[in-house]
Amino acid sequence: MASTTNESPGITAAERILIATLLLLALIVRFIPGPRIIDDAYITFRYARNLIAGNGFVYNPGERVLGTTTPLYTLVLAGLSLVTGSRDFPALALVVNALAGTASVGLLYVLGKRLARHRGLAVATALLWAVAPYSVTFAVGGMETDLTVALLLAAAYAHVAGCPRALAALSALTLLARPDTAILLVLLWLDQFKFEIRNSRFEIQRIPWREGLITLMILAPWLIFGTLTFGSPLPASIAAKSAAYRISPGADLVRLIQHYSTPFFADALLGAPWRLIGFVVYLLLCGLGGLRVVRRDRRAWPLLVYPYLYLVTFAAANPLLFRWYLSPPLPFYFLFILTGVWTLARDLGRSLSNLKPETLKLETVPLIILALFAAAALALTLNAWTLHPDHGPDRPAPEMAWFKLELLYAQAADVVLSHAAPGDTLCAGDIGTLGYVTDMPILDTVGLVTPQATRYYPADPGIYIINYAIPADLVLALDPDYIVILEVYGRRGLLTDPRFQARYRLLEKIETDIYGSDGMLIFARSTTT
Repeated sequence: MASTTNESPGITAAERILIATLLLLALIVRFIPGPRIIDDAYITFRYARNLIAGNGFVYNPGERVLGTTTPLYTLVLAGLSLVTGSRDFPALALVVNALAGTASVGLLYVLGKRLARHRGLAVATALLWAVAPYSVTFAVGGMETDLTVALLLAAAYAHVAGCPRALAALSALTLLARPDTAILLVLLWLDQFKFEIRNSRFEIQRIPWREGLITLMILAPWLIFGTLTFGSPLPASIAAKSAAYRISPGADLVRLIQHYSTPFFADALLGAPWRLIGFVVYLLLCGLGGLRVVRRDRRAWPLLVYPYLYLVTFAAANPLLFRWYLSPPLPFYFLFILTGVWTLARDLGRSLSNLKPETLKLETVPLIILALFAAAALALTLNAWTLHPDHGPDRPAPEMAWFKLELLYAQAADVVLSHAAPGDTLCAGDIGTLGYVTDMPILDTVGLVTPQATRYYPADPGIYIINYAIPADLVLALDPDYIVILEVYGRRGLLTDPRFQARYRLLEKIETDIYGSDGMLIFARSTTT
């Protein structure tokens, strides 16, 4: 019987077929739902489109503002558009994300096999990530998530495989994919230093300056370009969202507890109480599995610490936590949870084999338990998909791949285009879909691409119903030709202001109750015909 560990010689033909099947499954799963584009993705698409059109790395031509957090993904999309001649950025994004998601599944398999030393465990982890809603949703949503996760996994593998120069290069690319990746990268780089305590003194024995130089050389073009063009290589969107949105203390901690307690969506079956129970159970399993791995390979400690540090960092900072920021730690979380299950199962198997050595083999019980756990996790994960979504393409998709709001904004964009003249400006709080579809000059009430908007935040708490509201003074100062907002954004402030009522007229109301809103409202300046 073939060994189930990575100590077996080479890769067998059966394993090659298994890997190919996993990769093919991951690829197909990311194409099945079709594009279900998230509003923020359209911001990146517009940057890429302007870059290809010769307008530069800008959202509004002539305005040097960095409003995307993912310059690498923007450049990849622009490059692919240039090579293929296609300007269909949602389709290009789907291709990039499907390939990146497939790569992440392959990387998770080889990482799991190396660390857990068990092919079955590696297969289970890779399979669960292949169909995970927190991967597929953002792949079909046009976000940079799959590319970011693939780069994180590649960097992690380079580290545990003892390839510091590859880690250095991948670190630069990963940071350019998204800045929050620094949480794992800091841990990986800490392990590149060599420390020693001599005579009660803490000494650094090795500083990875060569690797640091590689990272800096790859980052340098963007650092120089970003500083000269925008004033900073860091996006303005991070600070803008922090100021504009009202987040209650502890909101991220609650959200993260829910997230870490339901990696396989067990709450759909076990109910809300599982969200607290699961938090404890899965963190313990993750820790148990991770410690087992670290005992065998000390270089794996950053990977174990990462899910915990990610939780602590975001809970402490308490920023506006979008869904796509919940994905990066999950592949590592999956791997260590399954390793924890395997560890417990092996201990149980040893106990039972000692009791009945004539009837039970050492590997039988842990294999059965791991298989049952993985099958249950897979069934629960697939239960978080729907065969017939109630909006968008009638194709199987994760239930969380929700984009009703984006479809409404596309309708609103058509209304605006039917009235707008060349050069007219459009103001909105959610600018992605509207900006991409209309291609009009955009005035952004959050401040992602309109820096002057940040002067009006923090706003009067009395105008907030949900976590965002638009101050009337801001809109009146921007003086746009058209405005598109959810009614709830302006219910207590903008819409009740007499100056606004005198200045703007309602063109159309699109019915919706999203976020408790009484419709999506489209306004035109009263002098606009």
